[in-house]
Amino acid sequence: SLIAVLIPLLFMGDVVGRLFREFAVTLAVTIVISAVVSLTLVPMMCALLVRHRPADKRYRIDLAAERGFDRIVSGYGRALAVVLDHQALTLLVALLTLLATVALYVVIPKGFFPVQDTGAIQGISEAAQDISFGAMASRQQAMADAILQDPAVQGLSSFIGVDGTNTTLNSGRFLITLKPRGQRPSATAVIARLDDRLRRVPGITLSMQPVQNLTIDSTVGRAQYHFFLENPSGGLFAQWVPRLTGRLAQMPGFIAVTSDMNTNGRALDLVIDRPTAARFGITPATIDNALYDAFGQRIASTLYTQSNQYRVILQADTGQARSLQQALNGIYLPSASASTAATNATPTTGALGQVPLSAMVHVAVRSDPLQVEHLGQFPSVSISFDLRPGTSLDKAVAAIGDAERGIALPDSFTTAFQGSLSAFQASLSNELLLIAAAMVAVYIVLGVLYESFVHPLTILSTLPSAGVGALLALYLTGHQLDIIAVIGIILLIGIVKKNAIMMIDFALAAERTENKSPREAIFQACLLRFRPILMTTLAAVLGAVPLMLGSGSGSELRQPLGIAIVGGLLVSQVLTLFTTPVIYLAFDWVAVRLTGQGANREAGDAAPAE
Repeated sequence: SLIAVLIPLLFMGDVVGRLFREFAVTLAVTIVISAVVSLTLVPMMCALLVRHRPADKRYRIDLAAERGFDRIVSGYGRALAVVLDHQALTLLVALLTLLATVALYVVIPKGFFPVQDTGAIQGISEAAQDISFGAMASRQQAMADAILQDPAVQGLSSFIGVDGTNTTLNSGRFLITLKPRGQRPSATAVIARLDDRLRRVPGITLSMQPVQNLTIDSTVGRAQYHFFLENPSGGLFAQWVPRLTGRLAQMPGFIAVTSDMNTNGRALDLVIDRPTAARFGITPATIDNALYDAFGQRIASTLYTQSNQYRVILQADTGQARSLQQALNGIYLPSASASTAATNATPTTGALGQVPLSAMVHVAVRSDPLQVEHLGQFPSVSISFDLRPGTSLDKAVAAIGDAERGIALPDSFTTAFQGSLSAFQASLSNELLLIAAAMVAVYIVLGVLYESFVHPLTILSTLPSAGVGALLALYLTGHQLDIIAVIGIILLIGIVKKNAIMMIDFALAAERTENKSPREAIFQACLLRFRPILMTTLAAVLGAVPLMLGSGSGSELRQPLGIAIVGGLLVSQVLTLFTTPVIYLAFDWVAVRLTGQGANREAGDAAPAE
């Protein structure tokens, strides 16, 4: 049955589907191996180790445990008898459990992956768009010194310039390593403390987020989540992106709202006075070569030694220039002939055939984008944001749409969710379908097993009690219904069914072989199968407790799984012990009225008496 639950996971095609498939394959292999062990090694060990011992040879703790179990079973029998006398009220409780499960699913916040504290923080620094490389390096070093002063920081690495994600020289990257978990607060608290400290570093800002073990984003943004705005006309971004980011920043659940729109860079236009250049015999190619010699890296020569070779780079000495204009004024161009230059010599040109660049080039400085990002074939701008604690991702996605409508964003803009947001939307739309597919698979397998359309429904009736327990536990502990919690609920579908399976198997056998009535059969089945039901539930709960209470590095990723399993098992254990027998009798009553099997069974019961 548990393998049947996992079958729908194998057909999911999105990014999250790959995660589910890996989980399903791993768990299926584990189930197959455990089944082989259970059918081979366990019977052999029972034959060798399990022996009947008289009461006088049993240990006191063994006898005390046996008496305790007997008292628990006796109390459960008295309570079950009362419940069977009030079947209508019990069916109402089962119906309310189903309604509560639906209501909790609607109310509980939806998320993608929980934020982990892995002991590392990644950050993207940003300075003015027209900053020089030297000034950026100085500010980056000042920020690194401020970070290292924090007592929770063990070390860091940083760099500036162009890499796989940064394409501008006014940005840099930090990877901050924190001290062990017991010697510091959480990574979120460290980030908040560093934000206060780094605000005092002038001319540069740093956006930080914890490094995650499990992520599907291909790029590192300034915040945890990001989406793109597309528009065929790139000129509209400067008007509408600041409005949208300002609107999102004002919403209560959003923090650190930024965009990668860099429109304030400095561009230098060199306008050539062609008549003057022609008079000196200087072509645009000559000007281009002179500029590359001054500001590029031209290989002038190569020096060869016995063990190595060294390249000689030709570059102008611009370190003494205080401004761009002064650096350009120091560039001289060779004229076509020295005689022509000497004939046209002026106080500004000299008599050696060298003409200053400023004599034939006019300089114009203007603002220009540092980069123009594209998503597909259209210009785009990325907007990044973080969420305040307690804000769910589904509400954030809805708030983005509200913000766009609030500022009347033109229809020419297209919002494209990428990375985590895109996968979250896909997973959110597939969650109910995935759970429904799992239930259908289980129904088919159980229907073939029992050769009945009714008894599988009785077994599946235990699932709402597990669902309400898992959702209620997540809600009370402040967790969201994320991918990890959904995995826990899918596991519950396979685990919780065993309560009803144990009862129904024995009840059907008692009806067929001992000619007992449905009520007597299910009552005896509940009492006799109470101990294995309790023991298997306790084994599963105790196995999930370390996941729920774990506090090591990255434990945030495992906690929703443990909470969902423990909460679902505890609530389902209490409810299914009483609701499953009543639902069994209710479906049996329906089957009798619809198919007339009750008369045949009564006739069969009377035959032995004759």
